Amino acid sequence: MPRYKLVVEYDGTPFTGWQHQTNGLSVQQAVEDAIARFAGETVRIHCAGRTDSGVHATHQVVHVDLTREWRPDTVRDATNAHLRPAPVAIVSAQIVPETFNARLSAIKRHYVYRILNRRAPPTLDASRVWHVAWHLDAAVMHEAAQLLIGRHDFTTFRAAECQANSPIRTLDRLDVERIGDEIRIYASARSFLHHQVRSMTGTLERAGAGRWSVADVRAALEARDRTRCGPMAPPTGLYLIGVDYPD
Repeated sequence: MPRYKLVVEYDGTPFTGWQHQTNGLSVQQAVEDAIARFAGETVRIHCAGRTDSGVHATHQVVHVDLTREWRPDTVRDATNAHLRPAPVAIVSAQIVPETFNARLSAIKRHYVYRILNRRAPPTLDASRVWHVAWHLDAAVMHEAAQLLIGRHDFTTFRAAECQANSPIRTLDRLDVERIGDEIRIYASARSFLHHQVRSMTGTLERAGAGRWSVADVRAALEARDRTRCGPMAPPTGLYLIGVDYPD
């Protein structure tokens, strides 16, 4: 039974999130239904990282087992044909060893959070950025972000419903840069807690707006208390942009 690795891109706006839900269409269901229609079999796909409703991806990774061996380009193109008009696309497909697991084999995950920082609201990117009308100091945000890098107890930045066994995580990268009217926050780690990136982003926004000091961000981390987190950033600006695997 051949196993395929698929790279998936999607606009998360119309979906209930990645995982199957009872209250609407998920990205997982859309892709599984599309594969089933062309392959003629019921399938279950497994992803590198679940995303919430409204969160996007340019490089989600999944694996799927099919009974019949198809050419990878056929899997890509046939699945895309059945995905239309949903805002989901299979960017690439390849056959991989059956030991490959999209989630368990991953050694690092990369996200970017986009903030549109200008007075005028977004038009073309209305559901793809967080609009913050007041000025944010990206340099202060970056300084505060460096305090979060490393191995920490991230309870402050963990959703109450997070199912992870431990709040301890190692954050490898948290960089903030301004590109014109847009502020981008890049986060990389082997794994993240539920809502961790959005929670850190909301806290960094407080520092960038001058409402918190850099020391306040450090104190929030060290408090290990969810109530000490800044307001959680909305899902609209968050993107899964990469997943690393061993060579």
